[in-house]
Amino acid sequence: MRSSQTTNLPESGREYNAGNEQITRRSIEQALSDLRNDVIESQNLLNSVCSLSQRRFQFLLMGA
Repeated sequence: MRSSQTTNLPESGREYNAGNEQITRRSIEQALSDLRNDVIESQNLLNSVCSLSQRRFQFLLMGA
């Protein structure tokens, strides 16, 4: 997994700025996408460890 880093969102001005809105929206979408990828990566790692321990347990049972 990646190390966490903070990114400051641009401050809003007194007037509406479509460019700022797009930058903010893209930043939030990217952060959510990164978070989703980290969760999936963690789940895959957990499933991998669980499946390895299950195989070990099955192997030990077959030997008994």
